Amino acid sequence: MTEASISSDLLVVGAGIAGITAAVEAAETGLRVALIEKRPYIGGKVTQFNKYFPKLCPPSCGLEINIRRLRTNPKVKLLTQAEVSAVSTQQGRYDVNVKVKPRFVTDQCTSCGECVKVCPESRSNDFNYGMDRTASIYIPYENAYPSKYVIDDTTCKGTSCNKCVKACRYGAIDLSQKEETVSIQTGAIIWATGWEPYDANKLDVFGFGTFPDVITNVMMERLAAPDGPTKGKILRPSTNGAIESVAFVQCAGSRDENHLEYCSSVCCMASLKHTRYIRDQYPDAEMDIFYIDVRSSGVFEDFYSDVSRDPKVHFHRGKVAKVSLDPSSGRLILESEDTLTGTRLKKPAELVVLATGMQPNVSDLPLDRSLIDGDGFLISDGSGAIACGVNTRPKDVSAVVQEATGSVLKAIQAIKRN
Repeated sequence: MTEASISSDLLVVGAGIAGITAAVEAAETGLRVALIEKRPYIGGKVTQFNKYFPKLCPPSCGLEINIRRLRTNPKVKLLTQAEVSAVSTQQGRYDVNVKVKPRFVTDQCTSCGECVKVCPESRSNDFNYGMDRTASIYIPYENAYPSKYVIDDTTCKGTSCNKCVKACRYGAIDLSQKEETVSIQTGAIIWATGWEPYDANKLDVFGFGTFPDVITNVMMERLAAPDGPTKGKILRPSTNGAIESVAFVQCAGSRDENHLEYCSSVCCMASLKHTRYIRDQYPDAEMDIFYIDVRSSGVFEDFYSDVSRDPKVHFHRGKVAKVSLDPSSGRLILESEDTLTGTRLKKPAELVVLATGMQPNVSDLPLDRSLIDGDGFLISDGSGAIACGVNTRPKDVSAVVQEATGSVLKAIQAIKRN
């Protein structure tokens, strides 16, 4: 049972890397923090990354440190599967209503996995972007926190099945749980709601959804990850075989007045990183990168220079106009024009990776629309509502962490002022 009312100094909405950082930094100054997350786990998109650029280290170490700081700090109250439904302001305080979806699994869960063995239903695995399936009762990923199972009520048959209930020796499954509403009173709000990749299904010229060998950059992260759908082996989706050629399509939907007009800032570096994933597994693979311009500012320029020295990585300045299938070879054909040479290109590839942009998660928030700019990003209101992370503008993880820390200082000022 969730508490019906929570009194806090600060509410942090979203428990990705921005929200976790803000929550622990605020709590360690002595503030009482309520942290809510709409997913059944915390960590956000960073948990789905294989490695950071430019050092190519896994994100797990940094996340584990912050999650340990969070779970051992009694000043942080965490609610998962929770979303803000209403916000009102009175005398410098915020009254926030939060809807909490049932998890159907209690704190008695030991993650033993016996429930999964008997579950007859399955669901598309959103953590792996639909590239595999899990049972309807599942743990989102191996090191998820909270480390307990959750039930997908859109695929579970509920009490008409009841097999997981019978299999759980700890009595940790409660199929009678209902949605609850929690009232949170707070002095300031940090909105750290994160982002989603642009919907590649809207990019019909690239054949995403039609050709299985056309994937997105976030799907590539999961293919390369040891806990991904292929256990880290990058395979051609149509054949599950090895790969000899890969094409990267930059600005897939970004810098385009018909889709996202802005640059998502990190896509170039993400694709450069992905060439290293490919090279590690396939030393002889040929790679083509189709770009408008490569944006690798500051310290990232060295990483770009390193990739560009690879004799099997070929850069073509120009947008891809079309991706089609050559039925005789089974390979994909990318049509483009190299604007540096004026040459029309038709390049074959066994795998095409679309560098889709970052969209802020703000459209469903119960906020005044004047706080959302023309590109859909959140604007701080100048008082106690503070925007933080990728919902203010696309940025890399290090910049997000810096902004999250700064947002706590703004929150403290707002609390003291009000």
